[in-house]
Parts: sequence; C-alpha cells; structure tokens
Amino acid sequence: MFKRFAAFVAARSEQTTTRAFFTRRAATWEDRFTDDGPRYAAAVGRMGLRPGQRVLDLGCGTGRALPALRAHVGVDGVVSGVDLTPAMLRAALREGRDADGQLLLADASRLPLRTGAVDAVFSAGLINHVPDPAAALREWARVTTPDGVLLLFHPSGRAERAARHGRPLDPDDLTAEENLTPALRAAGWRLDSYEDARHHIHPPATHTRTLV
Repeated sequence: MFKRFAAFVAARSEQTTTRAFFTRRAATWEDRFTDDGPRYAAAVGRMGLRPGQRVLDLGCGTGRALPALRAHVGVDGVVSGVDLTPAMLRAALREGRDADGQLLLADASRLPLRTGAVDAVFSAGLINHVPDPAAALREWARVTTPDGVLLLFHPSGRAERAARHGRPLDPDDLTAEENLTPALRAAGWRLDSYEDARHHIHPPATHTRTLV
C-alpha cells in the first residue's frame, strides 16, 4: 500500500510540475511556434483518417492540430482536444480552436472515456511529459477501437531538440525507435513506420489489441 501511495504522490507531483511549466508559457505559445502549423497538418495527413471518424488530440495545448483533424473527419466526425493545463485550453479558446473540436480538461493517463471510444489518437510532444509512459500508452490503447491509429508526433526531430538544448542524443529517450518499438508493443500497439527527420518525428502505430 505504501508503494502505491508513493507512486500516486509522485504522479501528482509530476502533474503539478508539468502544469506549471505549460501555464507559464501558454500566453505566448502561439507566437513562439508560428511555423509549426504546416507540420501539424502534414502529420495529421499521415493518419489515414476518414470522414465520420472519432479522433482525440491528447496534450492538445492551444489546439493547433484541431483544424487539420476536423478537415479530415468532416462535419460528421468527432474531434476532441484533451489537455491537463487550463491556461493552454484558454489559449485554444482565444484562438477559436473550439470551432473545430470540443476541449476537455483531463489527465491523458486517466481519460474519462469508455473503452473503444475513438478511432484515432494524435499526440504531439506529450509522451515525454507523462509520469508513466507505459501506463499512458495502455490507456490510449484502451480508448481506441481495434485497428485504430495512434500518431506520436513532435514538430522537431530528436537531433534538433538535443542541439537546441546543447546536449547529445539521449539513448534512453523513449521516442528513439529502439525504445519506442517495444514500449508500443507491450501496450498493444504495432509500430507501422518510423521517421525522425530534422524538423519532425512522427511514428504511426496501429492498435492490435482486441477489446473485450
């Protein structure tokens, strides 16, 4: 019981830290990353979405992916953006992104959704911010239909991010292909392809676990 309580406290502490980090940056987020829009749209285009599908943007931030997601699923589809930071969702409202999808304040590792609720999950830069990536990937598999799609995206490649922070590539980085492949497999996903380019990283995966 003590171990479970300690894990709970650690997770809450990390959530608080993450929320504080993004709260400080929410007001200027759009101005700082004005060139990322086309990269988000291109990444969404690789998901193979169809009109009428239900798609979830986890860690949606200011909602930059929502217009592209809406364009692919159409007016009959369902688009939802989830974020842990209220300030980010308020920024999304200021940008008018609620016109493209509903905004939900929630923990991406404990989603208030039924099993198999969505056909696809888009997640930009979130996997390195969750307290327990393995648990998060399992939760995302839970809410996704069989043969659904997960796209883990980042608008910067691993080498570009490492250089920006003045450090070498981290061999333990979960988004490295050799680390991500087994992590996805353990959570019920199959890595379909992997691309870590200079200006982006987006490994699409397909849900392979049968939901019961």
